[in-house]
Amino acid sequence: MSLQNSISYYNENAETFHADTAGVDMSALYAEFLPLLPENAHIIDAGCGSGRDAVAFRAQGFQVTAFDASEALVAKARAQLGQDTVQHCTFLSFEVTTPADAIWACASLLHVVPSQLPQTFTHLAAQLKPNGIMYCSFKYGTDQTERSGRTFTNLNEVILAETLQNTGFRISKTWRTSDARPGREHEQWLNAILVKGDK
Repeated sequence: MSLQNSISYYNENAETFHADTAGVDMSALYAEFLPLLPENAHIIDAGCGSGRDAVAFRAQGFQVTAFDASEALVAKARAQLGQDTVQHCTFLSFEVTTPADAIWACASLLHVVPSQLPQTFTHLAAQLKPNGIMYCSFKYGTDQTERSGRTFTNLNEVILAETLQNTGFRISKTWRTSDARPGREHEQWLNAILVKGDK
């Protein structure tokens, strides 16, 4: 299983994915994340998909830089946000010239295999200012699964804490939610707010 399999899935199913996710109400998650940020904060939307969250953040006055590894989804995001706002790259190849205030990684890091997650978190931490905020989410569990060609790394609170050791992040808060998409309420998600730096 690899990240490339998931990228290929999104390139081939961009229209369906956009239709399934564009209208999902994310306000409860935004309410956990956005109040932690300074006014006009610079948010990195890491694995932005078709741009749903980046559009919402910009509408609320935040600066947004978005990226995704799927060329087809980047094209959709650029149609809404503009060419300069959305980059086509992976988690490990993305870099900012000036450290950002926050990173939003909603249901995106779950496609990274467990062995590469610590390195990925370390790299993302380097893109943030000291005490920068990161939101991330994973399907709740302890295993790796595959569905429709996509790979999923599932985490619980213990595994997330172990994964984050020596990455530059500490956990501020974790909580569980049900999937917000109709008909998938039985699926559980692990949500986390991370802070760059020691306590």
